[in-house]
Amino acid sequence: MTKYFYKITIITFSLLLLSACNDKSKIVAKESNPKEVAIDSTHKNNESIEGLYETHPESYNSDECNISVEIKKGKSGYTYFLKTKLRKIKGIANLTTNESGEKIIVLEGIQWDEYEGDISREEENDSVADSEANSQQLEIPVGIGASYTKDTLTIQNYGNAMNSYTKLSECGRKYIQLIKR
Repeated sequence: MTKYFYKITIITFSLLLLSACNDKSKIVAKESNPKEVAIDSTHKNNESIEGLYETHPESYNSDECNISVEIKKGKSGYTYFLKTKLRKIKGIANLTTNESGEKIIVLEGIQWDEYEGDISREEENDSVADSEANSQQLEIPVGIGASYTKDTLTIQNYGNAMNSYTKLSECGRKYIQLIKR
């Protein structure tokens, strides 16, 4: 009887082990360019990007920065709803993963508030008039990228002296952190 029980236990354990190994979900990825990989939104992932993300007050920063982004998944991909004190915008949200594995979500259709471009271009100009003419020709970028880590979206809101821009002027923070509620 003990031998029979022993064989049944080994067979049961082996079947459980094999079924656990064969039950892995397949991740389907499509390479869009060498540096970014688009994630197929049909695969199941334990970590859902869907939800409501909001800024939280910072003890060391007195500026008012009330921003929320709601991300929803539909049949054709992700959509977003951005709400600040000055605007309410709906659009498409594209989720990608760069070569280092960092997830980036791009909120399409949001025009940056200011963009002066790369200051190193100004060295090529001979006069102030040329510089002003070139700065007027710069197109203001559209689409705001945010890195995604666990339950937090992080937007670099403005640049520096060498690359001057502001994405959302209604918030004075350099890095806007939106935390999932």
